Amino acid sequence: MKISGFTIIRNAVINDYPIVEAITSILPVVDEMLVSVGLSEDNTLDLIKSIPSDKIRIVESEWDMSLRAGGKVLAVETDKALRQISPDSDWAFYIQGDEVVHEKYHPAILESCEKYLNDVEVEGLVFDYLHFYGTYDYVGDSRKWYRREIRIIRNEKQPKEVPISAFRDAQGFRRGRTKLNVKHSGAAVYHYGWVKSPVQMKTKMKNVSRFWNADSEWEKILQSEDFFNYEEFDSIRRFDGTHPAVMQNRIGAQTWKVELDISNKKFRLKDALLYWYEKRTGRRLFEFRNYRFI
Repeated sequence: MKISGFTIIRNAVINDYPIVEAITSILPVVDEMLVSVGLSEDNTLDLIKSIPSDKIRIVESEWDMSLRAGGKVLAVETDKALRQISPDSDWAFYIQGDEVVHEKYHPAILESCEKYLNDVEVEGLVFDYLHFYGTYDYVGDSRKWYRREIRIIRNEKQPKEVPISAFRDAQGFRRGRTKLNVKHSGAAVYHYGWVKSPVQMKTKMKNVSRFWNADSEWEKILQSEDFFNYEEFDSIRRFDGTHPAVMQNRIGAQTWKVELDISNKKFRLKDALLYWYEKRTGRRLFEFRNYRFI
C-alpha cells in the first residue's frame, strides 16, 4: 500500500499558517509528500525547503487570481497538486495549511487505508474536525463549524470519465457534483485557522478574502479595522484534550491572551433548539454533508 500526501500553500509567513506543522503531522503515514508552493510575497518556498524530510517533493505554481470567485482558485490549485502525486499511489492524503493531525491517530489512519484498500466502492475517508478559536484553549461547538470532511481519497489508477476533484473552494472532494462514497478514517483533524492574535487574525482575513470577493468588495474589506473581535461567536467550549506534538513549539510561543466566556451563547431561537437537540442526542439535524457514508 502506498499513500501520497499533498497540499498547496501560498504566503504562509504573511498569513501565519502552521504549514510546517501540517506537513510534519502526516509525514509518518505517507510515503511521499507533494507540496505545491504558489508564487508568494514572502519566503514560503524557503520555509518548505527547510523541512528536513526526504519524503517531500516541492513543485512551484503561479495562482490564477482571475479564478478567485467562490474560492475556485483553491480548488484548481488543489487539483493541480493531486495530479502530480505518484501514479502508483493507492491513496491521496490532503492536508490544508492550517490543519494538523494528532500523532495518536496515525495507527487508525493506516488501519483504515489498509482495511478499505481493495474495496473499490470506498472512494474516500472522512475525518472528524476540531475547530480551535481565539487561542488553543477553545473549540467551536455550534452548527457553523463543519463536523467532518474528506481528507483521504482513492488515487484512481484507471482514469474515470469524471475524476475525483476538489469541490468548490477545496473544502472537500466530489466526482463532478456527485458525492463520494466514504468510510470514517477513525481520526480527526485539528483546525487552527482561527487561532492567531487579534491583529494577525484580521490581517489574514483581509488577505484571504481576496479569494472570495471581487476587487471592489475586497478594497472595502481592506479598509475595515485592523483588530478582530473574538467575542463574535455563537458558541464555544473549552478544549480538555492534548494538542499534537508538532504544535507544542507554536503553542509555547503564543504572545496574546484572549479570555472568552463559554457560557455566552448567541443563537437565534431555531439554532438554539437545534444546538440543544444535538448536545443531548449527538445527532445534527439537517446537517449538510459533502459525502455519502456507505
